[in-house]
Amino acid sequence: MDSFFSSSFPPTDQSAWLAQVQRELKDAGAYESLRWHTDEGFTLEPYYTADDLNQLPLTLIQDAQKPIPGWVNAPECTGSNEKTANAVLRDTLAKGADGLVVRLPARPDLSQLLNGIKLTETPVYFQFQPGVTSQEIVDVVQRLKTIAPYQLKGGLLTDAGEATAQITQLTADSPQFYTVGVSSHAFHQAGATATQELAFLLASLADRFDPLTDAGLPIEQLAQKLILSVSIGTDYFLEIAKLRALRVLIQRFLQFYQESAIRYPIQIHARTSRFYDSTATAYTNMIRATTEAMAAIIGGCDVLSIHAYDAVLNQSSEFSERIARNLSILLSDESHLGKVADPSAGSYYVESLTHQLVEMAWALFTTIEKRGGMAKAIADGYIQAELERAYQAKVEAIKNGRVLVGVNKFRFDETTTQTHTLTTEETGLAEKRLAEPFE
Repeated sequence: MDSFFSSSFPPTDQSAWLAQVQRELKDAGAYESLRWHTDEGFTLEPYYTADDLNQLPLTLIQDAQKPIPGWVNAPECTGSNEKTANAVLRDTLAKGADGLVVRLPARPDLSQLLNGIKLTETPVYFQFQPGVTSQEIVDVVQRLKTIAPYQLKGGLLTDAGEATAQITQLTADSPQFYTVGVSSHAFHQAGATATQELAFLLASLADRFDPLTDAGLPIEQLAQKLILSVSIGTDYFLEIAKLRALRVLIQRFLQFYQESAIRYPIQIHARTSRFYDSTATAYTNMIRATTEAMAAIIGGCDVLSIHAYDAVLNQSSEFSERIARNLSILLSDESHLGKVADPSAGSYYVESLTHQLVEMAWALFTTIEKRGGMAKAIADGYIQAELERAYQAKVEAIKNGRVLVGVNKFRFDETTTQTHTLTTEETGLAEKRLAEPFE
């Protein structure tokens, strides 16, 4: 059989492929027209071979990836009050969710909210409304420890600020309850490129780690309690590579805080993007969520939240929430994506793209650190200017013909009675949607 394939399909190299392209297109300069000059600041080739892998730190990239397949299907759940929310949470779990993401007010009645939910078995990830103080977050964790005196599962997706050290120590007996939460959602929603999102997340993490290590928390404890929450956009391969690059970057980042070369399994929570949602032809958001969820899974997320296609209209229904929840189940049980760890490993293209994102993001991260860190870069307006430049580039691309399905092409407007009001996160960065100027 080997001889059959070797004779039928003789090996070719990149130069042979290039020669064939030039013959087919009858243009000696055809290759340059096929190269992709990305918004990330680097150029992607139209063709990759095994030789390209030889130029990469492949072992370093692959060793940083998640070694165990699967993910937690954790829809984001809310309710008008604790009693109503509890019914929603229990129903969500009964209909296929593995975990929950719950948005809390300042002083929730946790006994009523979490009644009937086994916190030692079901991962519950908590977000807090803007304005909640660090002490109020500590109080919530202390009440959780009272409700579930055994090991908790889940964690905090909101930065607990100065209370992070105390909360981390409070939950030291619960290794699967992650308390050092850092998010890149604000950057993504402001229009960041993948490179910016990664670099700004690292810079935010540096701002969080420095006071914690100065306070005496060992890096080993912080790393094991770390959970990163990121948004996943519609650029399929780029988003796969973004999550893979994030794991490489985190390991490189942690090396600056420790002498040993120990690698820590980092938790990544991924959620489908609100930035690319559209109020026009809202059903197309369902398709966007599918590619975003697949990219998150193939990229190696640990926890996945898929929002309903009509959440952008502030009118998600039982139907749309069921479709979002079942999407994750389908990708696991029918597509079997939960049976393979790091399925894109070895892909000439994805490995090359991962490496380029790592290097570009690290360079931008070091630029921010030289400016005094993330907080100072925001105070100086540097981050806002960079994000605005990236956002305007995306808008211009749509104006110049880049397709946004259901918005500037294949559009079908439906009557809606509600619109989505975008909020501003605590970073001070206004949330945006790419489709909004064209709706």
